[in-house]
Amino acid sequence: MRFDGKIVLITGGAGGIGRATARAFVREGATVVLAGRDVTTLAEAVKEVGPGKADHVVTDVSDASSAAQMVETVVARHSALHVAVNNAGILGAAGPVADIDAAAWNDVLAVNLTGVFLSMKHEIAHMRAHGGGTIVNVASNIGVHGRRPGLAAYAASKAGVSVLTRAAALDHVADGVRINAVSPGASDTPMSLLPGETRADRAERMRTAVPSGRVADTAEVAETILWLASDASSHVVGHDLVVDGGATA
Repeated sequence: MRFDGKIVLITGGAGGIGRATARAFVREGATVVLAGRDVTTLAEAVKEVGPGKADHVVTDVSDASSAAQMVETVVARHSALHVAVNNAGILGAAGPVADIDAAAWNDVLAVNLTGVFLSMKHEIAHMRAHGGGTIVNVASNIGVHGRRPGLAAYAASKAGVSVLTRAAALDHVADGVRINAVSPGASDTPMSLLPGETRADRAERMRTAVPSGRVADTAEVAETILWLASDASSHVVGHDLVVDGGATA
């Protein structure tokens, strides 16, 4: 029960990694608030994770006022915020750099990078005024660690998350706020499926595409996030931990 009595905020909380992370935190005693844009999927996630141990707040992390309201709502409901997991992200339209629509580029950067900045801005402000806390940002092995053709916007945004994490960690470790990132590779979520690909097709592709021969289970990524958020990693600051089965080793 590493997180007994702790209040945890997870953006993108209704998605695969977000939901798995919420389940893991609840198992270890936390109360979890799931943030996202779709109230229906958030309500379904809360029902699965556990009513009474989880609730939700509708949020657009790319909007400054919405990100601020998200943190205010968590604190108003639960009187604290101890851990934040900034997981909200989109893949965006794929294509070569010369063919990327400017609006599509802006959408990816707004959610994946600006959304992490806006979320952290308000999470950190609360934490440093109330005894500290921990933040884990979800980046990707596509970005600083590796690239894929046609995913320039996604790669640039996630590379930005990795660098932003390290900069924020240096800025705020003296405030008692410890900040790290996790960079998953292909995981068992819809984002890792190619257009028209089934899970069986993906499993066959991964046999040779990744040294481990498979995608990560979302629970494996969740456990890494919990470790970074826990006292077990108390001297880990500004680290970007890759969880990709050796794909970028």
